[in-house]
Amino acid sequence: MKKLVIGIIAHVDSGKTTLSEALLYNAGEIQKLGRVDKRDSFLDTNNIERDRGITIFSKQAEINLENTDVTILDTPGHVDFTSETERTLRVLDYAILVISGSDGVQSHSETLWKLLDHYNIPTFIFVNKTDLPACNRDSVILDIKSRLSEACFDFSQRDEGFTEEVALLDETLFSEYEEKGSFSDNSLKHAILSRKIFPCYFGSALKNEGVREFMGALDELTLEKSYPSELRARIYKVSEDERSNRLTHMKITGGKLKVKSVITINGKSEKINEIRIYSVTKFTPVNEASAGQICAVTGIISALPGDVIGDEISENKLLSEPVFTYSVKIEDGTDITAALAVFKKLEEEDTQMRVSFNEHLQKINVQIMGEIQLEVIKRVLDERFGLKAEFEHGSIIYKETISEEFEGVGHYEPLRHYSEVHLKISPGERGSGLTFVSECPENELDRNWQRLVISHLAEKEHLGVLTGSPLTDVKISLVSGKAHQKHTEGGDFRQATYRALRQGLMQAKTKNKCVLLEPWYAFVLEIPFDCCGRAMTDLSCMQAEYEVGESNGEISIIHGRAPVSAIREYNKQVLSYSHGKGKLSFNFDGYASCRNSEEVITDFAYDPEADLMNTPDSVFCSHGSGFLVKWHDVFSYMHIPLLKDKIEPVYETVKPKRRDYSSMIADEEEILRVFEATYGKIKRREPEMLKTPKEYNSYLQNKPKKIKAPTETYLLIDGYNIIFASDELKRAAEESLDLARCLLIDKVSSYQAMRRNNVILVFDAYKVKGGVGSVEQIHGISVIYTREAETADQYIEKVAKKLSKDYRVRVATSDGQIQMIIFGSGAARVTPAELWDEITLAEKEMREFIEYNNKI
Repeated sequence: MKKLVIGIIAHVDSGKTTLSEALLYNAGEIQKLGRVDKRDSFLDTNNIERDRGITIFSKQAEINLENTDVTILDTPGHVDFTSETERTLRVLDYAILVISGSDGVQSHSETLWKLLDHYNIPTFIFVNKTDLPACNRDSVILDIKSRLSEACFDFSQRDEGFTEEVALLDETLFSEYEEKGSFSDNSLKHAILSRKIFPCYFGSALKNEGVREFMGALDELTLEKSYPSELRARIYKVSEDERSNRLTHMKITGGKLKVKSVITINGKSEKINEIRIYSVTKFTPVNEASAGQICAVTGIISALPGDVIGDEISENKLLSEPVFTYSVKIEDGTDITAALAVFKKLEEEDTQMRVSFNEHLQKINVQIMGEIQLEVIKRVLDERFGLKAEFEHGSIIYKETISEEFEGVGHYEPLRHYSEVHLKISPGERGSGLTFVSECPENELDRNWQRLVISHLAEKEHLGVLTGSPLTDVKISLVSGKAHQKHTEGGDFRQATYRALRQGLMQAKTKNKCVLLEPWYAFVLEIPFDCCGRAMTDLSCMQAEYEVGESNGEISIIHGRAPVSAIREYNKQVLSYSHGKGKLSFNFDGYASCRNSEEVITDFAYDPEADLMNTPDSVFCSHGSGFLVKWHDVFSYMHIPLLKDKIEPVYETVKPKRRDYSSMIADEEEILRVFEATYGKIKRREPEMLKTPKEYNSYLQNKPKKIKAPTETYLLIDGYNIIFASDELKRAAEESLDLARCLLIDKVSSYQAMRRNNVILVFDAYKVKGGVGSVEQIHGISVIYTREAETADQYIEKVAKKLSKDYRVRVATSDGQIQMIIFGSGAARVTPAELWDEITLAEKEMREFIEYNNKI
């Protein structure tokens, strides 16, 4: 039996879920056909989906054809949930694109077709609702050919000319047809698989007409993919079951995945506890999943949609992206930390719903696709988490880029730190995002430091200097850098890198070379002919780009693109002046220059020099202390010349001069005479002559040794002990232990930056089966996860005893037993309260340091 994963995609209200129901019914999986309008469809199980009559979350169902086991993935059709659909496309073998026979190809249908082309997915087309009077088969197929592809062909009626006309669509088929007068079924299957032909079928899913014939085509005209023997998988979705177990949905693309096996995702070891094969809400537990299957597993806690297992190619970036941002308003009395943990959990499930937190304003912000998604999020928060929330201050997500090349310089040199970075910042192609490369010679900066700079560039979202909006369409090249052999640490290059980028952007702003971008929609406007003049006037006022296309009877069709800010609410006006006969549909079409940039910049009132988290200024060192240098003065202090000022060295062969030691001796004798005349005669001690090796060895053994006092301090912290001794972190841990760990790591790293201690933060993994232990360097501190059967106390006891021989050691814990052991090993103990006092004081000093330097 073949194994295939087939996704069903469509414009909203095309009958996609109804077709899924018909497929399940004809395969014998359900006993009656459900209906979306009656709220009893088998696949739309969520109350929000049934209330709205649309699919919001992708669903999995299993059907068996005569020669094929098919996993059906039903996807959302509304434009607000395009990212959910796009993630699902990555795991499909074939796709079914549903077109409404009464409406024809819609704007979102064209967007979905572009996605299918991007991911190279062979596609069958099912024209639905052919039972309606408005459906004209010939008109629909012409519409499909003109707006999607000429290779779309009607397979439902195979007359005498069918074979010849199909052969003309593919060179291989045509060569075989010329030679033999026909072509084989296998050749036709390969042509469909390689997207040379797109079979079209007609029917009515609601009345179950043409569905069985379509199922027969899926069984006969498809091929199973071949997969490698080693384990590979692609993760496309994360969700929770009714018991709040985290489910990671994936397609196995090689080998076999077995229960209790340990896999590696993003460098972390994860254990598979259970493998489930779902059919809507019901599942069958299995011991293993083989290549080609869709499954959901429990036990994985860190993977996100887009992650991969094994050598599968990773593609985290989606073509669709959010264009609106909203502030979250939660009920009074609700813990903001707990609310943030809930939003972070939703972000894990939908990576395109980007969540950020403004610490200064204590506000949660979310980026989403549209208002329908906003309403869905509100209901999910209420029904699933019991969190009441409203959304305010909705606005467009602007972006920024540059139009000219600049070289930015960042220097970071407080006491005992050193780094300097030079970045070439160049404009990129529209839609290219941010790209990072290194053009720095290794004789100027070691390769490891170069890699660190590139990783720091890629680790965060960089902001522009006009409105503080995300930076995009820029190529950033590392062209030069400098490290210190003794004083440079990894965090130093993070600071220098961020400052170099911002300094370059500030130069661009000064010369008016920063460009503000706004999102645009591609739209299709269908209106009565007598309303065409009004529509064209409105579109011109929006500064839209459009053209009037063909007419469909009394309806004029206008295609174009317009700024999201101008056209987002226009649908209400269309319905009003066309008396309900007009229809507007649009899809995201990238970013372009903002029409009213000066107005937008004024409204944002963003001051890049006041943004302390993204400062363009540098820190230099003089007389043992650091001092701040404003971004426009950095060129006078930098240690490396700019790229344009570098001069290639000219090498000459120089004959070395013989050194005159006689003058040196004379100088030393003169200095000695002056010294004795001032301070008196110097008594010279003649060195004792050791005549034999035996006497010399005896001298070395009996020579008194100098005892050095330890100069470095190590602070060992029992992570979970400290978390549950703090009210703030304990509340965070109740929602998410990972969130509590991250908060503790951030606070401790800030403390380490001010105190310059060597900090080791230990987390207990005693009960983690199969845990092998790990060490991570995060912001200058060492984070330890102990191995299986090893407690944090055992680890701290062992390390404290070893380090106490050469260093000053302090241990932060409230555990009485480990405190006694600490005294015995010569280490000092620190209570959780004392540690929090030290952390609070360090944070205060850091704020004062930053405020003081910003005033200079």
